[in-house]
Amino acid sequence: MAEDENKDLETPEGEPQEEQPEAVEETQVEEPQEPVEEPKAEKDPPEKKKDVIPGADLEPIAVEPEKRPLSAEEKARKEAEEEEQRAREAALTADTVEEEAASRAPAKLEGDARYLATGKRKNAIARVTLLPGSGKIEINGRPIEEFFPRPLHQTTASQPLTITGYENSVDVKVRVHGGGISGQAGAVRHGIARALIEVDPELRGELKRRGFLTRDARAKERRKAGLKKARKRPQFSKR
Repeated sequence: MAEDENKDLETPEGEPQEEQPEAVEETQVEEPQEPVEEPKAEKDPPEKKKDVIPGADLEPIAVEPEKRPLSAEEKARKEAEEEEQRAREAALTADTVEEEAASRAPAKLEGDARYLATGKRKNAIARVTLLPGSGKIEINGRPIEEFFPRPLHQTTASQPLTITGYENSVDVKVRVHGGGISGQAGAVRHGIARALIEVDPELRGELKRRGFLTRDARAKERRKAGLKKARKRPQFSKR
């Protein structure tokens, strides 16, 4: 019986009948593989454009901060710093810088004339006396160069005399106490400016324009209870 079944399966040529449909199936499978999938690869690059940030090519617009107008004290300090810098440059280059002449000639003082004024700044109080002389400035019995070692403080204290042209025609004697070095220099300048008005009332407009006659009321704010400083608070702790 087994031999009869093998004979039925074999063809006259001696090949199995089931091999022919397999070859047909292979040809049918190969035909749909003809279309190439290359166009799909071309569509991939446009997807990378999603990573580009919109507006990255635009240039940022620079917004200039608004400049706060300087106060009279800041203007005077700036002028003092500029004068100090000019003096240093002149010393380095060994050139003498000629100061601008005053718009008005200084008034002549009588031999026995004394002009008194009081200047204040922070906690410092300066009592100034102007008398005829050659421009000598004495503070608490010492020359200004010894009392104020820094050129900035020397320039600040003598600014009213330099601007009005009285730096070589009057002597200045000052008694100052309280505050620190910077406060005392401001108090001396305030007192000298007030005393110059007593000498020549016409100088009031120029001195007031530069802020030398204004009492600067700025001072350190006192410390409050429960705070480290005037406004600074201790670090917050949730627990």
